[in-house]
Amino acid sequence: MRSIAIDIGNTGGKYGIFEEDALIAQGNFKEQEGLPQEVASQSFDNAIVASVSRGAEQIKAGLSVSGSIIELSAQTALPVSVGYKTPETLGADRIAGAVAAHYFFPGRNCLVIDAGTAITYDFIDAAGRYQGGGIAPGIQMKFKALHNFTGRLPLVQGIHKNFPLIGQTTQESLESGVLGGTVAEVEGIISAYRQKSDKLVVILCGGDAGFFESTIKHPIFVIPELVLIGLQRILRHNV
Repeated sequence: MRSIAIDIGNTGGKYGIFEEDALIAQGNFKEQEGLPQEVASQSFDNAIVASVSRGAEQIKAGLSVSGSIIELSAQTALPVSVGYKTPETLGADRIAGAVAAHYFFPGRNCLVIDAGTAITYDFIDAAGRYQGGGIAPGIQMKFKALHNFTGRLPLVQGIHKNFPLIGQTTQESLESGVLGGTVAEVEGIISAYRQKSDKLVVILCGGDAGFFESTIKHPIFVIPELVLIGLQRILRHNV
């Protein structure tokens, strides 16, 4: 089976092409531009599209699929159970990440941290039940908020792991506050989940996962393709 999984996020999209369960190609695209022509021109047996913003209908219309095209929603059958009180409001990327975590680590309590535009924390227990989690501003969102909601603070662009603890310029102070504060937040939340959950596995994904991989002291797994793999597992569950 040749299939494609498409994840449309807040600031862009990504796709993964699978042969059976093997991820053979992947890439990113800007939402307004849609899938690259070399991808859209291919034929697939099945497809799955997930969106936390919009654009799913246009993407679906441009696909050549001989079988099923699934748009992930609260009504889509899942290989895990959901204990979220409002499943209709649950982000597609969050449940896909949890599905992939349970696939990679069956029988383990898992915390998925997706570090992108927002930082999401999602917990799926050892029995395969998605429990919920948290949503917080991402690093770039924090930098932009400090710039946009103040009169003189500059916009910091770029993220690096060697930020100072004691900032001696305004730029350094912003880096210390945002980067150091976010690392402390993530480490604190991991510690809280470890106290609550036995033998917790922590998995990172998202655009800023590399930054946290080099700054978080807790043992973690970094799986950049986690959401795409989760979408593929959901597709396989439905076709």
